[in-house]
Order: sequence, then C-alpha cells, then structure tokens
Amino acid sequence: MNTFQIGDWVVYRKEKVSTHPGPRACEVFPSEHGEDYSYIVPKFWQIVDVPDETHVVVSTRTGKRHTLNAEDSHLHKASLFERLRFRARFPQEVA
Repeated sequence: MNTFQIGDWVVYRKEKVSTHPGPRACEVFPSEHGEDYSYIVPKFWQIVDVPDETHVVVSTRTGKRHTLNAEDSHLHKASLFERLRFRARFPQEVA
C-alpha cells in the first residue's frame, strides 16, 4: 500500500470514452464497431488531505478537489521523471 502524505505529487490515470480523444490521450483503443474510443488521460494532482488510511483528497491545478481511494491502481506517486517532465502540470502549492 502507498503511504501518501500531504504535499505529495500524484498521477492518476483516468479512463475515458469518447468519439474524439484529446491530444493528451494515450493507450487509445477503438470500440468493437469503431464509433468510440477508450483511452487513458494522465492527471497530475497534489495531495491536500489524508482523512484516513484508505482515502486521499487531491487538488487539481484549478483548485478542484477529488476524494480517491488510496489503494486505487490508477493512482501513484509521481516518479522523479514525471516530476521533472510534467512539473508545469502539477498544482504549484497546497491549496
């Protein structure tokens, strides 16, 4: 289990489905009949609260808050490479 702390930068791999994936979409797969695409969009967030061992509250760059399961397989601490390469996409301070 990950041990998240307030201030940690995290990456959440959000699953989406639409007819037109955006430029940040990765792992794009067409549906069986080709009308839609399923894909992953990486989200770069910061931990702002850890209410208990199983949940974390994250903040986006725009200040939105989301409560996530700390054991979600789509959530991980940002690696050094991610922190350097995508530093502009993370919130700049704990809100």
